[in-house]
Amino acid sequence: MAASHGASGAAPPALEVSGLSHAYGPKHALHDVSLRVMPGEFTVLLGPNGAGKSTLFALVTRLFDARQGSIRIFGAELRRHPGQALAQLGVVFQQPTLDPDLSLRQNLAYSAALHGLSRAEGRRRAEQELARIGLLDRAGDAVRKLSGGQRRRVEMARALLTRPRLLLMDEPTVGLDAASRSFLLGHVRRLCREEGLAVLWATHLIDEVDENSRLIVLQEGRVRASGGLRDVLAEGGGGTLREAFARLTDEAWKGGA
Repeated sequence: MAASHGASGAAPPALEVSGLSHAYGPKHALHDVSLRVMPGEFTVLLGPNGAGKSTLFALVTRLFDARQGSIRIFGAELRRHPGQALAQLGVVFQQPTLDPDLSLRQNLAYSAALHGLSRAEGRRRAEQELARIGLLDRAGDAVRKLSGGQRRRVEMARALLTRPRLLLMDEPTVGLDAASRSFLLGHVRRLCREEGLAVLWATHLIDEVDENSRLIVLQEGRVRASGGLRDVLAEGGGGTLREAFARLTDEAWKGGA
């Protein structure tokens, strides 16, 4: 995993999206979206349900083809160099994707093999990641025996097996209790701080933003504000983040503030 920190120096953005648009037939999901995530940054993509967060993730992971605009991951243009770009990317999708009948170890071993890791290296990395999330002692248990929060930890461990430099997490705490949410947030922020991991964390939950987060507010497929917390508060007319977010997304005051 990269050891660079923050946005200083000449390092390219971990993720650079420029002029990205996407439609499902006549329905436009994203409109001219541009954003950056730098190495070592924890960036929150904040938007209500239906804002376009999952569509953006589907385009960045190449589940859908981006026909308008460009996506670069550490300088590699996704359409022209998909292998180089995606090799640096880890993803935790909103919908669960573990096989509930396999053990934690088997789920991670299968993913490691798909990414070309040897059996020995896959096992070593799986044990390392399971230890970091406090579940090494459950490695032989079937996934179905885990709580929702524990399953999310395993999905994150799986995403980190390939030592990605950029991690996308799409609504990872939906349905989890406060303790599980706190663990995931703390673990990911620590990876940003200590290992230079770049993270784009999509959520509709305002309390998952802290004063050190970078923030992108998305609504109806458009970026309404971006920057540090103070920048977004200013763009949203001041007050609390909840008040500014409501203005920016027109949820409480139609027409903005």
